[in-house]
Amino acid sequence: MPLGPSGFSLIDLPEAPAELLASYDDLPVDEHMGHGTRYKKFSQYRLSPAEGEKWNFALLPHRDYTAYKKFNTVGGGMRRAYLPVAVDFTPLIAVGAEAFGLDRSEDWQINLHQNRTRAEPGRPGPLTPEGVHHDGHEFVMIGVLRRERVAGGQTRLWRPDAEQPFWTGTVAAGQAVLLDDRRLAHDVTDVVAAADEPGHRDIFIVAFSRWSEKWYGAEHDAAALADTEVR
Repeated sequence: MPLGPSGFSLIDLPEAPAELLASYDDLPVDEHMGHGTRYKKFSQYRLSPAEGEKWNFALLPHRDYTAYKKFNTVGGGMRRAYLPVAVDFTPLIAVGAEAFGLDRSEDWQINLHQNRTRAEPGRPGPLTPEGVHHDGHEFVMIGVLRRERVAGGQTRLWRPDAEQPFWTGTVAAGQAVLLDDRRLAHDVTDVVAAADEPGHRDIFIVAFSRWSEKWYGAEHDAAALADTEVR
């Protein structure tokens, strides 16, 4: 396994361009998750092996985001409409693809989530309102680009049926945590304002699935929307 026996690793990210960081200021509020404290855009790609160890990124036609209720008890089983991501995250995604050592014998599909969570004095920002969960994909990359005037936001990793996380840590700005999503569940504690003024945590999440597993398109959407049972 590329992540070793623990099922996760922390990596350093290359410096994000100023344009990419500035784009977080234009994210619209997420009407579906976060109780008005989350701001979000969403896009999907198909990755195909290219020359050497590189990947070709093909932006897929924009669709609503759908997730299975069994993986997301809060936001699953519904259509969630988001604007597409407007800046280029592919250099950062490629770092994760290389670190995971993705199987190059087939194509991969990825979901890219660009999220800002805002915290105000007396009003924390929930990061995983769905609680401890799997996303349902093969691998997940959670990259943190900025933590401005916030505390909290600790990532916790859980083994199956465990009563306590086996790892808890704060992913710093400029780092990403890489997860084997089928072996480990995860959650993140709320962010709170670290001073008497609002703050925010800017992240991107990339979920990697084999193209053959059909996590994109009308067939996937229909199956996810039909899944209304919490398991």
